[in-house]
Amino acid sequence: MSFTEIIVIIIAGILVGFINTLSGGGSVISLSLLLILGLPANIANGTNRISIFFQTLSSVTSFTRQKMFTDLRPVWLAIPATIGAVLGAYLAVDVDTRVIEIAMASSMVIMLFFLFYKPDKWLKENPGLLSGTLKWWQLVIFFAVGFYGGFIQVGVGYFLLMALVLGVGYDLVKANAVKNLIVFFYAIFALLVFMIDGKVNYLYGMILSAGSMVGALIASYLAVKKGAGFIRAVILLSVLLTVLQITGIINFTELLKKIL
Repeated sequence: MSFTEIIVIIIAGILVGFINTLSGGGSVISLSLLLILGLPANIANGTNRISIFFQTLSSVTSFTRQKMFTDLRPVWLAIPATIGAVLGAYLAVDVDTRVIEIAMASSMVIMLFFLFYKPDKWLKENPGLLSGTLKWWQLVIFFAVGFYGGFIQVGVGYFLLMALVLGVGYDLVKANAVKNLIVFFYAIFALLVFMIDGKVNYLYGMILSAGSMVGALIASYLAVKKGAGFIRAVILLSVLLTVLQITGIINFTELLKKIL
């Protein structure tokens, strides 16, 4: 591994950690880079989970210090998400790159619709949904989102934000913190599945994690200080960049190849 590759991986990690902490879709950068470096799609998918684990550990620690978790509701939501993620990860060890691209495109379209359809719903909490105990259908939703996260991970942040804001009633700032907590819980078990199956490159994973932890710390601080408007702006930008990559208008994969 050359010095240039190490620097590029760390910088990519910072971007991925920042984007994933505030929105989702950052894994399109890390997965593209890992594929360029010669990893097969399933090993790139598994290696990326190391970065996911460490960046969420970093962001959750920061959000905890900022007192963003005040009850056990996020833990109850994390349980079905984790069960779904483990099942999804078992299926993902042999996932094809094309499947990742299709899933990514689908999540972008859905997210864009909800961002522009009554965007004020993203900025305020819904006391009606937040009051009382969790409903069975809410647990089913988080099982399904967890399954997707365990299977592919790319774009799962968007689905979690939608579920937490529209399905549970959190405002966007609180939802963003809870999203990171849920991903942290299931990332542990999803990573173990890939590790047991031997689909992880530890060297690339740890270098990527060094950058992603820095990006996650910066993003978690800004999320609380800047508020929902800032988070929504980052979501829009990350969705736009991902759409440009998927449609081929801007090919970030080719740009990374030129750098390396």
